[in-house]
Amino acid sequence: MNKKLIIVILISILVIIGICFIPRLMKLGDVGIGKWKGQNPSQTEGINIALTLEDKVQENTIWCGTFQLIWNDLKNDLAKQDIVFEPQLEVVENLNKGTFKESDISDKYYYKVYGYPSLELKKEIEKAIKDKFNETSDILDDFDWNDRNAGDYFLYTMLRKNFEFATTFQDLAEGKFGNSAKNVKYFGFDNANETELRKYNEQIQVLYYNSKDDFAIKLKTKQEDEIVLCKNPKGNTFNEIYESINKEATIYNKLTKLIDGESLKIPNIKLNEKKEIKEIENKPFRFADGREYEIEKAIQTIQFELDKAGGKIKSEAGMDGKMEAVRIEDEPRQFWFNDTFAIFLVEEGKSTPYFAAKIDDASLFQK
Repeated sequence: MNKKLIIVILISILVIIGICFIPRLMKLGDVGIGKWKGQNPSQTEGINIALTLEDKVQENTIWCGTFQLIWNDLKNDLAKQDIVFEPQLEVVENLNKGTFKESDISDKYYYKVYGYPSLELKKEIEKAIKDKFNETSDILDDFDWNDRNAGDYFLYTMLRKNFEFATTFQDLAEGKFGNSAKNVKYFGFDNANETELRKYNEQIQVLYYNSKDDFAIKLKTKQEDEIVLCKNPKGNTFNEIYESINKEATIYNKLTKLIDGESLKIPNIKLNEKKEIKEIENKPFRFADGREYEIEKAIQTIQFELDKAGGKIKSEAGMDGKMEAVRIEDEPRQFWFNDTFAIFLVEEGKSTPYFAAKIDDASLFQK
């Protein structure tokens, strides 16, 4: 056999080996090194997720109380003291305050559990959220459930709610929002007749109105949920914004219903965000009994929709840890949320919202 033929045969063998094995190597490479088993968290560019009502709010920021609920369990039931990193993080200080608690939302709207991270616990969670909400999880497969140490833990919660307006609003023409180059979809009403206006007003309360750029309203639903919207919110945190709304509403003594010739315009909202909370991962802290732990992985999802008929919200949070060692304008009022505004969801009779958003570019929230 001549040398050229031998070389051709060797090259052919190498090509065959490459075809068979390179795809497998690439597939293994996609999994990565370590305990990450799911897809990378998907987060829309430009949308931020706050972990607490006390965090400083950036542009286009959303918050839901699910992560605070599991942090409360970590702090109160497992660590039995404040979680302290070295150096301490401001967000951890805010989480330790526990501003949002179980008492701020009815237990029929959330499921919460913690325990040893095992496949049995995973199946228990999957069955529980299926039975209670007819839902599946978007995060459980992202965690490692095998080969865990005896002192490890996993904390989980899901919040799920639907709400409807007694009277469906109208779809409005697409239009501008602030300085955004993209048109956005709106709902509300314009030039409503007397019968329509009376029905709309049964689910609308004007909290205050200082001008077309400074006002807040509350939308009531058929369920316990109230939707508070505020144009050009005042405050650096969601807590401060919500307190400012309540303060102005307390002293407002003008017309609290819309009248003939006035209109309402609210952007449709549809978001589905998932974030791995890397800033609190792999930092040691201690339980009250002296054991040292670190948060191995923390993930939160927030799905929220709002349109002319009502809305829905679904949010999950999971975390595993391992043990280490006024005046009214003369012209008709315009209740148009066509520039920066804040929105809160709160149960009737509760003092703390369970969802909040500050929206500076509504086009980001209509995916």
